[in-house]
Amino acid sequence: MAESDFRDRAVLMKKGNRFEDMTPDRVFEHHWGRTLTDGDNAAFTTQTLSFCPLYFNEPYAQSMGHRTTVVNPLLVFNTVFGLSVEDLSEGGGPFLGVEDCRFLTPVYPGDTLTARSTVMNARESKGQPKFGIVTWHTEGFNQSGDKVIEFHRTNLVRKAKGGS
Repeated sequence: MAESDFRDRAVLMKKGNRFEDMTPDRVFEHHWGRTLTDGDNAAFTTQTLSFCPLYFNEPYAQSMGHRTTVVNPLLVFNTVFGLSVEDLSEGGGPFLGVEDCRFLTPVYPGDTLTARSTVMNARESKGQPKFGIVTWHTEGFNQSGDKVIEFHRTNLVRKAKGGS
């Protein structure tokens, strides 16, 4: 008897959380974390055409009071945002925006970032009945526990029932 195709045996697993999981004040401690390297910073800074010398010129950064180059803040934002995706938006739903983004302390190559998000608000969507609208307060921390960034993020989040 021929072995069946692995796709016939595969089980579709739910990814991410749904609107019903987003109760106000629920905290998501996002797993893993990410160490940002000189290479990450150089590649991101070059690819985004950012010409601020703090991000690629060590003597200049030191002359401005930093111990070494500073990680591009937009890389910090994208990294912390990315750490939250699996818990908050991987289940499906369009991104609606970021507000109140604050960069609190410089991040340097070699720093490891972690993230935590708290549900601020969750409400039904009037225009998209298969979705709810959720806003989170996301915070990013370095390996010393210093908060380096925070922002509010809003998404449409698919409902468990009725969402396809």
